[in-house]
Amino acid sequence: MKQLSGAGKTGEAGIEERAQGPAGALERMAAGVTRWSERWFPDAYIFAAIAVIVVALGSLAAGAPVQQVGIAFGDGFWSLIPFTMQMAIVAISGYVVAVSPPAARVIVWLARLPRGPRSAVAFVALVSIFAALFNWAISLIFSGLLVRALARRTDLRVDYRAAGAAAYLGMGATWALGLSSSASQLQANPASLPKALYAITGVIPFSETIFLPQSMLMLAVLTVASVLVAALSAPAGARARTAQELGVPLEEPAGALEKPKRPGDWLEYSPVVTVLLVLLGALWIGHTFGTKNPAVAISDLNTYNFVFLMIGMLLSWRPRRFLDAVAKSVPSTAGVLIQFPLYGGIAFILTKAAPASGVPLATHLSHFFVAISSHASFPALMGIYSAVLGFFVPSGGGKWVVEAPYVMAAANALHVHLGWAVTVYNAAEALPNLVNPFWMLPLLGVLGLRARDVVGFTFTQLVVHFPLVIFMLWALAPTLTYHPPVMP
Repeated sequence: MKQLSGAGKTGEAGIEERAQGPAGALERMAAGVTRWSERWFPDAYIFAAIAVIVVALGSLAAGAPVQQVGIAFGDGFWSLIPFTMQMAIVAISGYVVAVSPPAARVIVWLARLPRGPRSAVAFVALVSIFAALFNWAISLIFSGLLVRALARRTDLRVDYRAAGAAAYLGMGATWALGLSSSASQLQANPASLPKALYAITGVIPFSETIFLPQSMLMLAVLTVASVLVAALSAPAGARARTAQELGVPLEEPAGALEKPKRPGDWLEYSPVVTVLLVLLGALWIGHTFGTKNPAVAISDLNTYNFVFLMIGMLLSWRPRRFLDAVAKSVPSTAGVLIQFPLYGGIAFILTKAAPASGVPLATHLSHFFVAISSHASFPALMGIYSAVLGFFVPSGGGKWVVEAPYVMAAANALHVHLGWAVTVYNAAEALPNLVNPFWMLPLLGVLGLRARDVVGFTFTQLVVHFPLVIFMLWALAPTLTYHPPVMP
């Protein structure tokens, strides 16, 4: 490690020179695409609204009556309310944990570990990926704060843009292969599944999705690839641009709470309420994990959220700090709260609005996938389709509700392992996140950067990830055997 900060600098400079040409070209291309998208792309809500209109027109073209399309949209609008609330709590609880005082101390300690600029960027990438396996919101906020802590080190000239891009890799590369995967969580929770989708897929537990050996192998390969690309594409030496050079202020965040100003504030600042609530929660958590298989228990989205909320309360210690963190986290849930109802409406139009023949649009789309695919080619084709659609519908859970009725029906028809079909979606859906500014917003807010500052590096990751992911989806599929849907 000492060599990296001393004599090893020459080696790093040599690597930089070898990587400078192609990396620079990719960065310039990505910057141009980002500038164009920032000028011409509307808010993600507009894409969701347009998707409703397109699906409605498709159902009308398939012969569904106008009134039936409208009724299906209204019936489905609130069908995802439980799941919408659950995913909002995922974001809130992750944020609360990431900004808690113990997490801040861990960040300071972690920031002391790297010894060189490129090793610092690689380290951020690894932390981001690891954190995202537990909670995508923790990954974004915690990794962003780690980058700021590294940028305060005067003995390291870390490229702030490359480190910021590395902090996004958990969300942009692997989050959907972890515990907070929207599609895997939805498929494992029958109470949250739309009835139309439940009839096609049944319940698919974590053991058949994120805990498959094939899924974990894919996760390991993507982790190694992401860390290597992050390290080799990071500028060093004179080419690096620090936070100071980018005009980003790096003042320390305020840590101490104000003292209570009136007697009524006492309980807000006392840990007594927190301790009692967490003790009650611990009793329930102990009972739940003691009476169930831990993998089954954590796959229940309500259990998952309950655990992280209790951890957030405990780490915040004082109710006032916990409430302040919750208030700051709420803006990051706006997209989920307003877009998921539209996705619920889309799902019902796809599956409920049917002409006199009784064949809804989802069935036509399923037949199309069956017609152009085979048992061997379906995973790769589905992965490419999901990735392309993800550029326009940047919501893992909402897009799954739209996409699943017909792609899972096709998977059944082609006898493709249903859990692997979910993993195909998970791995492919994350790809467009690497260049789509929608999910970058919470991280960019922490870093004080714009999407165009980091997308050159994330685009480089996409160039490597896309063929690698599609190949693994195709190559690993034959190692799994199809089983009919399980209806508990």
